[in-house]
Amino acid sequence: MDGIRYAVFTDKSIRLLGKNQYTSNVESGSTRREIKHWVELFFGVKVIAMNSHRLRGKARRMGPIMGQTMHYRRMIITLQPGYSIPPYRKKRT
Repeated sequence: MDGIRYAVFTDKSIRLLGKNQYTSNVESGSTRREIKHWVELFFGVKVIAMNSHRLRGKARRMGPIMGQTMHYRRMIITLQPGYSIPPYRKKRT
């Protein structure tokens, strides 16, 4: 799955698991159709809704030079009742 990078585990995303909604970061160039297709194909589930928002990178200083981390996109995927995604693996740094 090229477009989906890793699952997000925040207070809100854990709360959304009770509503059968899964949160993950995806590549910023991916479209909603691509993400929906990859999730349905890879996990064998039915997606009924997708919400997304773009998060800007944070400013970082490396010595005298100001830089910026990469922008990324976050998707909240809602599945049909009765479907679920197996537990995500945590991102290793």
